[in-house]
Amino acid sequence: MKNRIKVLRAERDLSQADLADEVGVSRQTIVALEAGKYAPSLPLAFKLARVFACTVEDVFDPTSLD
Repeated sequence: MKNRIKVLRAERDLSQADLADEVGVSRQTIVALEAGKYAPSLPLAFKLARVFACTVEDVFDPTSLD
């Protein structure tokens, strides 16, 4: 699943570890999300959107669903 996590994280000067702590997952989960190798749970998607102050659709590309 395509997403903008890396870009949004960089815009806010957050490290992968910082973001992981903020949403309650491991840094490896953030790495996998950014690489598009992991589809988040709905609660995690909402947490990420909340951290970035945007909608889930602004973080994840709904047209890229497999």
